[in-house]
Amino acid sequence: MTVAPDFTLPFIDQDDSLTLSDLRGKMVLLTFWASWCPDCSQDMPMKERLYQTVDQDKLMMLTINVAGRERQHEDAVRYKMNFIKQPTLVDNGRETYLNYNALGVPTTVLIDQDGNIVKQWGENLNFLSLMEAISPYL
Repeated sequence: MTVAPDFTLPFIDQDDSLTLSDLRGKMVLLTFWASWCPDCSQDMPMKERLYQTVDQDKLMMLTINVAGRERQHEDAVRYKMNFIKQPTLVDNGRETYLNYNALGVPTTVLIDQDGNIVKQWGENLNFLSLMEAISPYL
């Protein structure tokens, strides 16, 4: 297994930041996204439905806006406010995105309680494969 690269990133909508290693003991589902991305527009509503039903003590869901792939920061803020209830962080350019070897947006990463990457998907993620991957941990 590969250890998930640690990061500390600011929230898009509050004056605070989050460090991944502080979440050890919980499963973490990360989604990298950009506001202009058509595949993200398909992917995020599915994850929002999951976010509203999942036990956040068992599965922490986070999104990371890939600032280095956005046209304007305001586009990302507007998208988050309109479509995303999950905690949303802002990447330092594309640094975290590249540390996770992401090849496109959306990229989804499932991290186990010990901080290891269990599974990673590109834009081809479907809800069934996501549920199959996370259900053993819930």
